[in-house]
Amino acid sequence: MGNALFYHLTRQPAETLLPVLIGKSLQQGWRVELRGTDPDRMDRLDRHLWQGNGFLPHGLAGGPHDARQPVLLTIAGQASPNRPACLMALDGAEVAADECEPLQRCCIIFDGADAQAVARARDQWKALTAAGVTAEYWSEESGRWERKR
Repeated sequence: MGNALFYHLTRQPAETLLPVLIGKSLQQGWRVELRGTDPDRMDRLDRHLWQGNGFLPHGLAGGPHDARQPVLLTIAGQASPNRPACLMALDGAEVAADECEPLQRCCIIFDGADAQAVARARDQWKALTAAGVTAEYWSEESGRWERKR
């Protein structure tokens, strides 16, 4: 069962962290599902990943080659036919404990300036750990990402 890593954003937006996490996952040879809750946000992320620094091959779910995408951007509730080894969830997108079992890693990324996002992340932490998923909390409050105990 893959670990769930909770990334508490306090200094930078998800748009800055995502290319780093996705790049590291691709270096491991993992396929990635990037799951969100808002189609407009996923469209903006799609453009950002194409226009940002470096090349991150990906596609929006619903295309003809979804199963072949190394990174597939989905909306909660959509199937991910690319068989990801890593799931990244944004904006409170649901992650069920049984989804973590076949994964190498699950990343839950939440905005520390949004009280609802923090509360949602706490609920996800409780649900996943209660189901036996190992969870880690990562903070950037020092200026760099550090795992907190």
